[in-house]
Amino acid sequence: MTKKSWLIFAVLCLAILGGLVWLSRQGESINLSGVDPLQVQSASSQNGDIADHTHGSKSPKVTIIEYGDFQCPGCSQASPALKAVTEKYKDHVQLIFRNNPLSSIHPNALAAAAAVESAGFQGKYWEMHDKVYTEQNSWQSLDGTERTNYFVTTAQGLGLDVNRFKTDLAEADRSGARIKKKIAFDKSLAGAQNAASATPAILVNGKNVTNQYVKDGKLTTSGSSDARQVWADADAFGKLVIEPALKEKGVSLPQ
Repeated sequence: MTKKSWLIFAVLCLAILGGLVWLSRQGESINLSGVDPLQVQSASSQNGDIADHTHGSKSPKVTIIEYGDFQCPGCSQASPALKAVTEKYKDHVQLIFRNNPLSSIHPNALAAAAAVESAGFQGKYWEMHDKVYTEQNSWQSLDGTERTNYFVTTAQGLGLDVNRFKTDLAEADRSGARIKKKIAFDKSLAGAQNAASATPAILVNGKNVTNQYVKDGKLTTSGSSDARQVWADADAFGKLVIEPALKEKGVSLPQ
């Protein structure tokens, strides 16, 4: 290859790498060019026609994005706090949950994510989301059939069509399955936001606040023994993270 040919080849490679972000997982290749991870993702062929799951305001000033793993202990602590904050500021704040199951350390996380997405097909996404987190200790050590039966029983308790739930759950891991695409897409978004390596990863208006702690009523980046992760404390998260973000957007809050 001539020097000129090598130069052209190098330029083409840089253009491809600069314009595309790819994820290869379970046979899926996802092109994220033109996708803004900070925005609510509508249903598309890439995410299995499953849009982002949102809670709170439909026209928010502040958006919280959580990349979570249903078997992650920290995520189970963050979940009620984030929901509480979203409820408190529901006129201005929106919560988006995206899947990032870390299967290498949490072997049941992928199955749990599939169960929650299956419930979403019947309009019970957040109910199943909350239940799976609340009962994490009950299912995280189960294997195979026991695990599936547990999620089916949970779905039944939420009033879902059990036969449909079983079918959706069974199909979740098949090639081209909607849920499989959704989870892979969410994980690719986590990678694009440098939020894929650990859970929970929490972003507020695009700013990663995962490693912020609260001590003596103030934010700190030090995880000392007497400091607490701010996202696990609804009051602190609201006062120290959400309210300043709202004020930056010109929202006046009652004193």
